[in-house]
This record gives sequence, C-alpha cells and structure tokens, in this order.
Amino acid sequence: MATATAGTAGNSRPATTWHNWAGNVTATPARVVTPASVGELQEAVRRAAEEGLRVKAVGTGHSFTAAAATDGVLVRPHALAGIRAVDRTAGTVTVEAGTVLKDLNRALAREGLSLTNMGDIMEQTVSGATSTGTHGTGRDSASIAAQIRGLELVTADGRLLVCSEKENPEVFAAARIGIGALGIVTAITFAVEPVFFLTAREEPMTFDRVTAEFEEHFAENEHFEFYWFPHTGNCNTKRNNRSQGPAAPPGPVSAWVEDELLSNGLFQVVNSLGRAVPATIPSIARVASRALSARTYTDIPYKVFTSPRRVRFVEMEYALPRERVVEALRELRAMVDRSGLRISFPVEVRTAPADDIALSTASGRETAYVAVHMYRGTPYQAYFTAAERIFTAHGGRPHWGKVHTRDAEYFASVYPRFGEFTTLRDRLDPGRVFGNDYLRRVLGD
Repeated sequence: MATATAGTAGNSRPATTWHNWAGNVTATPARVVTPASVGELQEAVRRAAEEGLRVKAVGTGHSFTAAAATDGVLVRPHALAGIRAVDRTAGTVTVEAGTVLKDLNRALAREGLSLTNMGDIMEQTVSGATSTGTHGTGRDSASIAAQIRGLELVTADGRLLVCSEKENPEVFAAARIGIGALGIVTAITFAVEPVFFLTAREEPMTFDRVTAEFEEHFAENEHFEFYWFPHTGNCNTKRNNRSQGPAAPPGPVSAWVEDELLSNGLFQVVNSLGRAVPATIPSIARVASRALSARTYTDIPYKVFTSPRRVRFVEMEYALPRERVVEALRELRAMVDRSGLRISFPVEVRTAPADDIALSTASGRETAYVAVHMYRGTPYQAYFTAAERIFTAHGGRPHWGKVHTRDAEYFASVYPRFGEFTTLRDRLDPGRVFGNDYLRRVLGD
C-alpha cells in the first residue's frame, strides 16, 4: 500500500497522498508526523490545535471508510509499538497503540498468553482495530474492544487521559470504540488468558440447511461462522471450539492448497476474470463453492481465528439483531437471484454477544453480522445499496470502518446511547480537533 511521506513530530514535512488498503479512500494531509513518544504526540496535537489544523491517527489503512482521512495532520503511530507490561496476576497486557495485531498475537504466544477472541485478519494496529469495532465471531466472547480493561487517550488540549472502569469511567465506557472522535489512543490494556487450543471444523453445507439450523449451530459452538456463495445454494461453515490439544495444524500441503492456492491465488485469478467478464461469475461461483472440502485441525487461537487475506476488496458489514439475521439473509439471496448483479465474493455471517460499549455494533443486543464484499475495482454501489436497504429494514448498525451511507440521524435511532457519546465528544473535543468529514456525517456537528 502506498503511504504518505512521514516526518517526525518535531520535524514534519508536507505529505503526499495517502490511500487505504482497498484504494477507495484517499487523503492529502498538510503534514505527517510519526511521534516516537507519547510526549511527542501530545506536542503534535497541541501544535496542530494552535494552527487550526485537524488531527487524525491512521493505522494500516484497513478501514473502508474515511474515518482516518484528514487534510490536516496525519499521525502515524507505528513507532509507538510493543508490549509495555504483562500482569499475570490481573490477567492483562498493556500494549502501545501502534502495535500491529499480528505482532501482538505472536508476542502473547511467546508469553504463553492469548486474547480470548479476535477477528479473521491481523494486519491492523490495535488502536485502529478497536476504535472501529473490529470483531470475530463468538457465542460468549465479544469484539476485541470488549476485551479492553484500560486505555490512554491524548485529548484535544494535549492532555493524557487514563481510563478504566475505575478511572474516568464515563470516558472508558465510550472510548473503547471511539472512531477517533474522542482523542488519539496511545496505549491499551487487554484482558488475556493462558494460551489454549481451538479445534476448527470446516464443512460445506447448503444455504437452506445452515439457515434452518442457524440457532442450533450458534448454541452448540463457541465460535460459529459461515460463508454463502451468491448465485449458488452452497455455504462453507466453520466451528471453532476449545479442546485439550495437542496442536494438529493442517499439513503444509493442505494449508497451502486451502489458504494460499484456493483462498488467495486462484481466488485472485477468478475475481480478475469475473471483473473482466461478469457473465462468467455464476459459473465460477458454482465451481468455487464446491472446491473447498471438509477439514478439521487444532492450534493456538490466533492461528485458527485468522487467515491471510491478499485479494483486495471493498466491504460493507451490518450488525443485525441475531433473531433477524436468517430472514435478512433469505431476502439478500432473493434480491441477488432476481437482479442482474454478479457477485464473486462470498457473504460472511458471524455473531457476537451483547456488550456495554456505547457505539459498539453489539451494544445492548445479541448480534449477528452480515458482510458483503466486492473485488477491488469492480463497481459495488448497486449491490451495496440493495443490501443496505435490507439491513436497515431490520434495524442494522453498520460497521464503523466499512462502507455505508448512514448519518447521525440514523445512528441516533439505532443506538440508545448515541447521545451519551456525542455529549462526551462535545466535552472532550468542542473545537473538533479530531473531526473530519466522515465524523461530521456519522456523529453530526
């Protein structure tokens, strides 16, 4: 991914255009800073505020929205990385905000520790992933942000605010998923546990069966998800449950075939073909949906939860009340079948328990997620617009870091604690130092 030209906090310089991983968002900041310490970051924020410039932190650009875009000061937190402290008694680890999830997972494994749940990719920074509500799938365990036990935040006046359930609890209640609106996160304390084994069972299943048995699969598995291949009646399911071990990962040949050849290499080729000749997509989908076979393997959590994602795409994801997801999926399938749309990416379905974070997509309700994707460079608006119409009819909440068209009026209607968040924002950032066009749309002004 092309990145902006970066300077240090004390010696910044004008930046070139920055764009996100998917290439659908660009920004040209006035300058880029890469602070080497929290003190340098505080000074960069103070200086920007004095100059009337807005400030946004950007991680690895894995959001599909313009949440991190700015024409002011772009902060790259990558020098603020690594584990600060491990507290085995409390079961926590404190990590710098610019740490990439991949590095955190590997460092935790060396310590014999693990997060309880995580998403399916680990290229994001911890602050970027949590600020936008990144999640995996779980019956009992929630998003990465729900595993936060404390955080540090540089506010608009350059202060460093320490937050937890006991210290600044009203900020903690909101800032775990803050979309960058409340300040710049500098460190996060996560709950962790001794490393454990997960046994993954992947199995093809028909759309009709998996939707009819959805609640049963959800209840019987700690982590259940499935992928439906549009233009077919075929799905691939994945059930992850704790086990005693020992590790029994896929063999190197099997892993390469499934994770690299089929899921990345061949998938890249067929998507390129589908973009060039859309009429081939339904036939390709029927073949692809039958290519994956059943397999079972056991490993430590991050090696089971996460997969390489090298084929670039644009994504929309909505969080629905769990009891509405099957109906919404059937409507989505009917819409695709009667339309002229050609969809080469599978639709992903995951779950999460209710949590207590103000702007979490699972705030206060049992949740199921439906994610739709389109290959990068392929027109996605018609598909996403039709899907969004279905999701919003079921009270859906869009992922903060994925494509959507909703605004503050809509969010106020689907988030009971929306006003609590915006009131806190008014207190912490009345001058909108951390504002941008995206936040103006989704939070109001």
